[in-house]
Amino acid sequence: MDFDRYQDVAQGTDRVPSSAKGEGDLSVIVPLLGLAGEAGGLLSEYKKFLRDGPAHKLFKQRVGEELGDILWYVANIARKFDLRLGEIAEDNLAKIKDRWGTAAAQSQLFPEAYDYDSGFPPDERFHRQMDIELRVTTKGGKEVIQLLVDGKQCGDDLRDNAYTPDGYGFHDVIHFAHLAVLGWSPVLRKLLGCKRKSHELIDEVEDGGRAGAIEEGLAAVVFDCARSHDFFGGVKYVDYELLRTLKSAAQHLEVRRCSLADWQSAILQGYAVWRPIAEARGGKFHVDLDARTVSLSK
Repeated sequence: MDFDRYQDVAQGTDRVPSSAKGEGDLSVIVPLLGLAGEAGGLLSEYKKFLRDGPAHKLFKQRVGEELGDILWYVANIARKFDLRLGEIAEDNLAKIKDRWGTAAAQSQLFPEAYDYDSGFPPDERFHRQMDIELRVTTKGGKEVIQLLVDGKQCGDDLRDNAYTPDGYGFHDVIHFAHLAVLGWSPVLRKLLGCKRKSHELIDEVEDGGRAGAIEEGLAAVVFDCARSHDFFGGVKYVDYELLRTLKSAAQHLEVRRCSLADWQSAILQGYAVWRPIAEARGGKFHVDLDARTVSLSK
């Protein structure tokens, strides 16, 4: 039986239908309370199993019954809000794939989603392989950080720009992680001189100041979160709400094609490189756009 047919048949046993006069609130609150109660019943059955072990002969059957009751209430609540259970199931699978599908698998299925240089002149494309160094030196009595790409300095000297040094001056690592994993970095487009000027609208929207400000803002938001989580050391998963915020903020840009799993991979790969470089006050790493990786140089 498919979900939609189940939902239609199940509604025939609804004791508090939405059409009941004067019972609009009850028609919703009753199944909501019922769902909570059945979830408690499922927990109760598991409690009995933990207590009685194999002696609880009907454990599997009871779990099935409780799940069936939960399904009825889910279907009923969906109907009360004019939702179809089949669509809910499909949307949920899409959400799960977006969140937990691996970046490598995504790039194999949708390679065009990660190559925004296709069709543009060579001087408007990122190099597919790059060796990066963040070098610390002293100028005017102050420590500054220089970015070298394939041996040539790019951009201005950097500092943490903070009252207390926190390593933010090395955050270009994160932009390169965006580039490697997401195929996207308007900040690096400008810095490396490969803006797509041959297409006026793309140059303005995708490679312009607003897109660059968005990427810098997202990098700052993630850095603030990272600071509260040991800069993602030993972390396997990034908070779902943070990932959703990142994707939503860039929804009007080409990077919208990338999944939550891609964003997660960019963050974790980026900070796996950032941590040792920030600790050592400098270092080298390699960017591979074909493999979609950023990694410390050996």
